[in-house]
Amino acid sequence: MKQNILRVGLVQQACTAVRAENLAKSEAGIRQAAAQGARLVMLQEIHTSLYFCQHESTDLFDLAEPIPGPSTQWLGALAQELNIVLVGSLFERRAPGLYHNTAVVMDSDGTLAGVYRKMHIPDDPGYYEKFYFTPGDLGFEPIQTRVGRLGLLVCWDQWYPEAARLMALAGADLLLYPTAIGWNPADDADEQTRQRDAWVTIQRAHAVANGLPVIVANRVGFEADPTGQTQGSQFWGHSFVAGPQGEFLAVGGTDEEVLVTDLDLARSENVRRWWPFLRDRRIDAYGDLLRRFRD
Repeated sequence: MKQNILRVGLVQQACTAVRAENLAKSEAGIRQAAAQGARLVMLQEIHTSLYFCQHESTDLFDLAEPIPGPSTQWLGALAQELNIVLVGSLFERRAPGLYHNTAVVMDSDGTLAGVYRKMHIPDDPGYYEKFYFTPGDLGFEPIQTRVGRLGLLVCWDQWYPEAARLMALAGADLLLYPTAIGWNPADDADEQTRQRDAWVTIQRAHAVANGLPVIVANRVGFEADPTGQTQGSQFWGHSFVAGPQGEFLAVGGTDEEVLVTDLDLARSENVRRWWPFLRDRRIDAYGDLLRRFRD
């Protein structure tokens, strides 16, 4: 089968409380990836600010912005100038009192190709997202771009096989996960390793189960808890690109960096011929998946 090569780029960065500083760093990474030939570039979750969900404050709703708005205008201009498809992440102000954790896709002509609103919203110590974000209501629909159909999901979505599967069943060519996940500094080294390994493993499993490439961009750096109630969060980076058999194609470390690698999108067809998971699914026997639990 003829190859279909797509060069992708990921920008892994630390963030500050100053939006302009974060945008400048993101832009430098985007330009670096584009200069290396990337046609699709993805930024991490909530890349315009600190990860503000470590605590609850109504003042932080001032960070939210509309779509279209400043971020989509900025991302669209870069996408058009560099002739790339660009995936960004923002705190969406949909209406007064209604906010989402939203990823946006700008096509290579600078237009808004589509949006995805994060479906699974966590509420854990240091990740109080339910205070800020309404669960998404757009479903699991791939976004059509000039480089393919993007199955875009966000962070906590990455733990759910149902989300990846539904994107695959809707015709996604690859799965993308902008992410903000880190360690609790109070955890010992063994626990930290187990957490990161689980995070990597579950996403590689989505690649295997669906015969699709997976690309993941996570932030790095330490961010303090402004309330002092926790020890803050050390974001572990480790952004990566995996092929349709879960094989690593590029892996980042724990510092700021830009990853660029090639994907052969045609491999998904071959892998699905060898491992026909979609053919052998027993859709007649999966009705209980719609239940919360089988008591």
